[in-house]
Amino acid sequence: MSDSREWTPQAIQAEIDALKHKPGALLPILHALQDRFGFIPEAAVPLIADSLGQTRAEVHGVIGFYHHFRTAPPGRHVVQICRAEACQAMGARPLEAHAKASLGIDYHQTTVDREVTLEAVYCLGNCACGPAVRVDDRVLGRVDAERFDALIDELQTRPLEVIA
Repeated sequence: MSDSREWTPQAIQAEIDALKHKPGALLPILHALQDRFGFIPEAAVPLIADSLGQTRAEVHGVIGFYHHFRTAPPGRHVVQICRAEACQAMGARPLEAHAKASLGIDYHQTTVDREVTLEAVYCLGNCACGPAVRVDDRVLGRVDAERFDALIDELQTRPLEVIA
């Protein structure tokens, strides 16, 4: 059985073909690829460039400019810490330092066991409950070091759906 997140050149080209005729197609294509595969495979760059009549450097430039896009597969779980002003005022900076130290990684890196990818994000829309964290697709508020550690422990022992 194949994983729907596994990429092939044909699957990449199908995503490109579905969107290449739209104005400003590059960003929608990159989003579609990341949504489908979890990252932008390196093999996608020449296919995108050829399909859109752009250079590989132009495509790489857009991928590199936006921190949202990943060029390597993420860990099993993606943990994003809000770095916007409201969350900073509520303790996001100490939470960032704790997260990096406890996971042993920096932003845009993945733990050695491939369990957690840590990312920065600039507003999760949960400003009244900062600091906010998104774990996969779930936004959580009032996360401090202790709650962060509990979330990471839960990720390693149970699926995300049962985290309270």
